[in-house]
Amino acid sequence: MDEPDKTQALVRLLTWLSPAFPIGAFSYSGGLEQAIHEGLIADAPGLSAWLKTVVVSGTGWNDAVLLAESYRSVDDPARLLSVRELAIALAGSRERHMETTLQGEAFLSAAAHWPHPGLDTLLGTAPYPVAVGAVAGMHRTGLAAALAAYLHAQASNSVSVAIRCGVMGQRDGVGILAALEPAIGDVAKRAAESTLDDLGSATVMADIASLKHETLHSRLFRS
Repeated sequence: MDEPDKTQALVRLLTWLSPAFPIGAFSYSGGLEQAIHEGLIADAPGLSAWLKTVVVSGTGWNDAVLLAESYRSVDDPARLLSVRELAIALAGSRERHMETTLQGEAFLSAAAHWPHPGLDTLLGTAPYPVAVGAVAGMHRTGLAAALAAYLHAQASNSVSVAIRCGVMGQRDGVGILAALEPAIGDVAKRAAESTLDDLGSATVMADIASLKHETLHSRLFRS
């Protein structure tokens, strides 16, 4: 397959990871709603610290490693399917499983507008980072760029969740994204050189929040 030019690759990543891309990301909080409900996050500095920890040491990092492995596996269907199964197994709660698989399936469905024979490899359940990594790899967008775009999209969605939950306003939300730039860049760089041996997280409170959200009464988000 011909390599796309850098501008075309950037435009594709912007489209695929835009809030307007039809994967329903606005419906999920990844346990953030529960953390806000419990008072673990009450203001912009608290959210900033929480998101940085998730990106560097939590699901953000693990998703980045899985995305990178999927990107590199597009020419090896057996390897790609193995990554898919591992990603499914790593979902730490029922809601986390639902969040990653439903978004992944929706992403692949929408990505069919950019045809590639490799899409048939991932028919069925496909966790979101695996779907994004595989499609980015099929279209040769550049791994580091795909990782940075994915992590930024996840952080942006979390900021949107916090705004809708009344933690802060849009101006503080933009400030949080600006402050996260170094962490996102560093994680993207490290993940681009990672292997599956680098998987691992240390965000127990975030994981527990995701588990407890399953029983949260009167909630706005599905996870």
